[in-house]
Amino acid sequence: MKVTVENGENQQVTLTIEVEAAEVEKAINRACKRLSNRVNIPGFRKGKAPRKIVETHLGKEYVLDDAFNYDLAPKSLDKAFDEQKIQPVTRPDIDVKTLEEGKDLVFTATVTPRPEVKLGEYKGLKIEKKVDAVTDDDVDKQLKSLQERQGKQVDAPEGATVENGDFTTLDFEGFVNGEAFEGGKGKDYPLEIGSGSFIPGFEEQLVGMKIGEEREVNVTFPEEYHAKELAGKAATFKCTIHSIKRKELPELNDELAKKVSKFETLDELKADIRKNLEQNAERKAENEQRAAAIDTATDNITVDIPDVMVENRVSAMIQEMAMRLESQGMKMEQYLQYAGTDIAKLREQYRDTAAKNVKTDLMLEEVAKAENIKVEDKDLNLEVAGMAAQYGATPQQVAKIIKEQGRVGDLAASVLRKKTAQFIIDNIAE
Repeated sequence: MKVTVENGENQQVTLTIEVEAAEVEKAINRACKRLSNRVNIPGFRKGKAPRKIVETHLGKEYVLDDAFNYDLAPKSLDKAFDEQKIQPVTRPDIDVKTLEEGKDLVFTATVTPRPEVKLGEYKGLKIEKKVDAVTDDDVDKQLKSLQERQGKQVDAPEGATVENGDFTTLDFEGFVNGEAFEGGKGKDYPLEIGSGSFIPGFEEQLVGMKIGEEREVNVTFPEEYHAKELAGKAATFKCTIHSIKRKELPELNDELAKKVSKFETLDELKADIRKNLEQNAERKAENEQRAAAIDTATDNITVDIPDVMVENRVSAMIQEMAMRLESQGMKMEQYLQYAGTDIAKLREQYRDTAAKNVKTDLMLEEVAKAENIKVEDKDLNLEVAGMAAQYGATPQQVAKIIKEQGRVGDLAASVLRKKTAQFIIDNIAE
């Protein structure tokens, strides 16, 4: 077999592959044997029809195509890529020049190869771990949250007016240019004042109203409002307040501590809150240090990433997003309409993240090679066990699905990247 390589545009290369006529002949014989086992030929048992009969029954061109697609192309491409040390990141674009019985096979394959990666510093990185100090204010915020959750709504005093933070019920009807519009009417609608649930400016204008009072509220719909027919338009809402409730909070004391925790006193509860906040701060600092180490090792490499790798990653990210949306009962088209965007804009939003992810993966793969990091069966078993626990299945069920979907290679590659990332993190300078 003879292989020549020519560099093209956009980091592509074109391999011209020539296979001797004798090898073509052998592949044709293998194709005839394979096809005779797959098709019914009158007068012959499967696998027993001779080559001439198979070629007569199916046609020589069909047999040649089968020999090429299932034998010659895969084998010669694998051999050529190995010989030229090319790791394709795209499917080969194949153009057959000569495919005839008794002649050398000649075809070209155009691919984008994995780019060359030059590692920078990745061991002994000096990454500071910044642990946020836990203050008394932090503890008080947690106590306040506990107090809020134990609060109960009570009617505001007679004659009270709406204040920020109140819980109200109201009737409203909206008008644009004097005409009521669809979806602009509500009855006994519950609204927390200051929650930002309504159009900007709406809730603020209810402040000061009394129960039974009517008031006109004037607002302008945002330009990016999801209902296009209302976007950017001025509207008037006729509103009537029916009830005003306020949250009554329990006192912060030992009794509350007993009610919301296993502790007998408020001081014990405060100490436990501080301990948990300090542990969270430590975990957050560790996670940030780990992420910073991987980012630094990624920034330190030198590589020219082909656009197609980034575009493929963007496509994969959007596909994952579509699957998540479908699991929540929403189609991608519905999401795009609701978000006021389109697929082209969505792809653009993902592009920077995709480029960073591709660069990180290339760095991790190169470090794995440099450090001879391998994936062992126990690593795969641990990963499968983790996935099984996450999805509420058995490891055997998860392993079966992975095999059936042909994703064993993807799983191994993912585990290798994780293992390599841990190697970099373990070697952060003290």
